[in-house]
Amino acid sequence: MYSMLLAHLVAALLGPVLVRLMGRNAFFPLAAVPAASAIWLATIDPVALAEEPLEISVPWIPAFGIDLAFRLDPLSWVMALIATGIGAIVLLYCARYFKDTEPGLGRFAGVLTAFAGAMVGLVLSDDVMMLYTFWELTTVFSYLLIGHYQEKQASRRAAMNALISTTAGGLAMLVGLLMLSAEAGSLRITEILASPMWADAGPFLVIAVLLILAGATTKSALIPTHFWLPGAMAAPTPVSAYLHAAAMVKAGVYLILRMGPALTHLEIVTMIIAALGAATMILGGWRALRQTDIKLLLAYGTVSQLGFLSAVAGLATHDALLAGLAMLIAHAVFKAPLFMVVGIIDKKFGTRDLRVLSGVAKVAPVVAVIGTVSAASMAAVPPLFGFVAKEALFTALWYGETWHKVLLAALVVGSVLTVAYSWRFVHGSFGTAPGAPAVQKPSIPVLFWLPPALVAVLSLVLSALTGPLEEILRGFSGVLPETVEAVHLAVIPHVGVPLLASAVALGAGALLCVLAKPFARLQKKVSPLSWASEELLDRIDAERAFRRVMRLVDSVSVAVTPLFQRGSLPYTLGTMLMVLIVLVAPIAVSQSPLPDNLVLFHHPVELIVLPVAALAALGAARSRRRLRAVFLISVTGYAVAVLFLVAGAPDVATTQVLVETAMTVVLVLVLRRLPTHFSRRPLRIGAWGRWAIAISTAVVLCGAALYAADARYRDPLGPGLIEAAYEIGGGHNVVNVTLVDARVWDTMGEISVLLVVATGVASLIFVTRREQSISRVRDLDTRTSIWKRRADSALPQNALDFDARPEEVAGGNRWRTWLSAGLTLAPERRMVVLEVITRIAFPMMMMFSLYLLMAGHNLPGGGFAGGLVAGLALALRYLAGGRYELSEAAPVQAGFVLGTGMAIAVIAGVLPVLAGGSVFTTATPVVHVPVLGELHFPSALLFDTGVYLVVVGVILDFLRTLGAQIDQQQEVETDDR
Repeated sequence: MYSMLLAHLVAALLGPVLVRLMGRNAFFPLAAVPAASAIWLATIDPVALAEEPLEISVPWIPAFGIDLAFRLDPLSWVMALIATGIGAIVLLYCARYFKDTEPGLGRFAGVLTAFAGAMVGLVLSDDVMMLYTFWELTTVFSYLLIGHYQEKQASRRAAMNALISTTAGGLAMLVGLLMLSAEAGSLRITEILASPMWADAGPFLVIAVLLILAGATTKSALIPTHFWLPGAMAAPTPVSAYLHAAAMVKAGVYLILRMGPALTHLEIVTMIIAALGAATMILGGWRALRQTDIKLLLAYGTVSQLGFLSAVAGLATHDALLAGLAMLIAHAVFKAPLFMVVGIIDKKFGTRDLRVLSGVAKVAPVVAVIGTVSAASMAAVPPLFGFVAKEALFTALWYGETWHKVLLAALVVGSVLTVAYSWRFVHGSFGTAPGAPAVQKPSIPVLFWLPPALVAVLSLVLSALTGPLEEILRGFSGVLPETVEAVHLAVIPHVGVPLLASAVALGAGALLCVLAKPFARLQKKVSPLSWASEELLDRIDAERAFRRVMRLVDSVSVAVTPLFQRGSLPYTLGTMLMVLIVLVAPIAVSQSPLPDNLVLFHHPVELIVLPVAALAALGAARSRRRLRAVFLISVTGYAVAVLFLVAGAPDVATTQVLVETAMTVVLVLVLRRLPTHFSRRPLRIGAWGRWAIAISTAVVLCGAALYAADARYRDPLGPGLIEAAYEIGGGHNVVNVTLVDARVWDTMGEISVLLVVATGVASLIFVTRREQSISRVRDLDTRTSIWKRRADSALPQNALDFDARPEEVAGGNRWRTWLSAGLTLAPERRMVVLEVITRIAFPMMMMFSLYLLMAGHNLPGGGFAGGLVAGLALALRYLAGGRYELSEAAPVQAGFVLGTGMAIAVIAGVLPVLAGGSVFTTATPVVHVPVLGELHFPSALLFDTGVYLVVVGVILDFLRTLGAQIDQQQEVETDDR
């Protein structure tokens, strides 16, 4: 199962590359991944899974009991087979639906493949946190797919509606799942459902299950969040085919089915689900009959069918579960080809309006047959599988409890509407439209209509396989007690009330088709759009109410935000510090002035360093010159490094020095675009207020640190890490081994933050594109002088007579330089001494950075320190030779370095899993090398290499954005180039 999910991930990452190389034909190899997954699932005996489910688990976050746990039982087998099988067919369909010139096709291919993988992961998850993770991944991927056409407002709005609605429900679901986990004492879904707590289910469990079902109802578009699904029709048709048939919306129905063993003890909850499902079925069918866009008609049909499925799935009886699973399969095999047929019509005839389409069946008979068969299965016309499944559902309801019969009556009404809108689709798509000209015969490639045909034929094939299919589905429904009258899947059902209900649905639906025009007039008359006021519509229409809530949230945000965010950094920072002081002050008052075991100092050096740091801090606060303040702040940082060194932490001291140096460089670069002096404050009361906040904050933080140290009641962790660092991590440097092994997830989060920071800094500088081409010296084909003298500068002419091109081109005019791009700077801006120092120091610094990387496992150093040294070496090259020198030193995009480092770090965590271990498992292979002897290569070195590259990438990004890019802007502004 891990391999299946990993294959989808790799395919998703390769999707954009394959599209770039192969165009739309890239969907063929991408389809092979879900197809192979479907074939592997088909080789597993689902009946045997009922007795012995296939389970796999690897600890993920052991401290919280979170595992990468997956479980394959009959329900997840059916759902995974639908997700992978339909996913493969839809990807094949994409190969002819799109053109090679489709904008964003590579991104679309990757996201759709990832969407399929996320759905598979969702149905296989047996851990609460894993389920929620994949649940939200489907939300994010559907948002990206629905909003594929970014230039269209309708696409953006539909994507946002889907994202907000399903995310809100997902958060409610997470709370409910965590409540059940806390009560059951486990995060495993199977253990939660098997817990004895359900025998005496109280209000706590009822609330938890209702919260979980809130997530299911939003995901499956039940009332009142049904509006987002028709809006999702703004997505490309392949997305609709997959979204409606096999993914996303089916997740809610799957969750209801999965919660079946718990729902048997909560009848009130089953009644709520049944009422919501029946109401959604009727509302969706009613609105489907009003649509003239055949794609929107099918969308409302999906809303109706999801209500049908949810109502029956929520009953949580043996027969209802069996019939519900059958209907789930039937819905997948008729809804996917219907949407793909709509895509063919839209692409080949240029419209989806049933009032314009006329004579499609004559010019595209194969497409008409596919659409008609699928629509007939949707309408439950015998002997198609849609009829078999619906007949089983009616039977389960009839032989159920008394209120189940009331639900049966409601679902029969919904089924009448289903028959009517199925006929409306067939007649509108393939019939003759009054007054409309006949459509022209198009050329439809075989690979365009073959994918929907392969799925549509299952509506016939499954009817012939009802026996084996029933045995498979009973594998999951068997978890619930059987009723007296067992339900069977049968093409020829027994004569009785359920068959009569099917006949009534078909007959009344046919009558409704005959009376289509009078019924349309009735719909228009009773529609609130005809008689309700705008204010009333805002209250009764779900989508309008949702937009009203969003507008209200925006209004509140606009009113509240200026109270706290005024665009003033001192005001914002002061507010934060005041809150800190107010929260801590009441507790501080109740404590003694100082802890009893306070030690004034540990080393005499502290008596020298601390006053220096304090004076530097005061000087920075009082300084009016920005540059002076930066250097004084740096003094405080270096003072802290000395304290670390005195305390016996050379690793931390080294990192502190390097970070302070790098920060000083960055701040100096920033100061070039800021005034030389800070602004004066006209009111002394403001200055006194700032001093009061600053001093109070210092007292609070120092006091908190003192009392936190005094409150220790456990032994320090440090001594226990020493032996573990050597025995498990294979290194003598406890600090570095802890960072890349014991606390590797912390470090992973830190480098992720660095990645975000680099992106944020770049977004502040680059107005257009972030990754611009790198200018190299060899690209300069003319006399070049960057930051040259002004016209009124008095310099000899021969001092300006130089050429940056190679000597064989420039001849004698090319000066000798110490740096590769030294001559791109004007003479008056060159510092020869700095160039000489840089020429000597740069290679030594790079070698030292690699030494720190390699030696960090046993000696002071590590990837972070090594990356800082390498970054400072690049900064030295930039300061000495300008932006062209930086390009010569690092002729690679900063984003590439960042991405490579992050990828290496992720690979370092994933590789142990592929070898049968857990994430970030440590290994220290030993290699015997002649002369050098025995060499140890800890696996953490690979992760540390990723850290090294991320740090280098961040500093390179700073130098490119705050350095080279600002240089270029200033050159343009002053016209000095």
